[in-house]
Amino acid sequence: MELIHARAVRHPGRWISSIVVVFLLVCFIDGLFSNQNFHWDIVGQYLFAPNILKGVLWTLILTISAMVIAIVLALLLTIMRESENRLLRYVANVWLWFFRGTPVYTQLVFWGLFAVIYPKLGIGLPFGGPELFSISTQDFYNATVAAIVGLALNESAYLAEIFRSGVNSVASGQLEASAALGLSRRYTWTRVVLPQAMRIIIPPTGNEMIGMLKTTSLVLAVPFTLELTYAANAVANRLYLPIPLLVVAATWYLAITSCLMIGQHFLEKHFGKGH
Repeated sequence: MELIHARAVRHPGRWISSIVVVFLLVCFIDGLFSNQNFHWDIVGQYLFAPNILKGVLWTLILTISAMVIAIVLALLLTIMRESENRLLRYVANVWLWFFRGTPVYTQLVFWGLFAVIYPKLGIGLPFGGPELFSISTQDFYNATVAAIVGLALNESAYLAEIFRSGVNSVASGQLEASAALGLSRRYTWTRVVLPQAMRIIIPPTGNEMIGMLKTTSLVLAVPFTLELTYAANAVANRLYLPIPLLVVAATWYLAITSCLMIGQHFLEKHFGKGH
């Protein structure tokens, strides 16, 4: 019997495209480091400067704090939207409509002016009734609180949609089986629904956290002046050299984003077991 000698199929297009990509990459790197306008000495000088590191720290504080609050609010909004109570569903839908329908910058400006609009917060009977409790807003409200509240409330609306899609991905038969077994609604959500929904929820939530990291650059609208972008701009304005300080800020954003992406990868791997 005659043997068939198989020969590998040649793909010259792959080799040509690879050569072109490598050539363009080398040209880009050469142009990047040979261009004196980037002032790489200034980049190296300020990459780990104390004021830049302080800006990095505050950026992380804003990101983590806002995301934790947003996740809690999003879970509540998801439960409200899945509730049989029509009023709860209506309130949740209005929340999503408002915070998704207005720019985050506009919301941050409002929360920055919150203490001016409401100098005092209190609890009492409506329509001019007696006041039971009141407190001066300025006693607890500052730029840090305003920035975190503004970022968290806006993000909660987007996360609620992500959580809802994850919850809806769980087969309805499992909810019916849980009810047939007499499991409480709370137990069903914590032990049946959420563990399975996490596989769908984690990837877009990771993207939202990366987006939140970069959205912190807008908190100047509050105004909050301690985060990374403002710290880099302050140095740039003092030196009249915006480009190297933009490189410094971009380098830190890329470094933090890379760490978040690695963490997201391991979370996806953990919750994706069995699929």
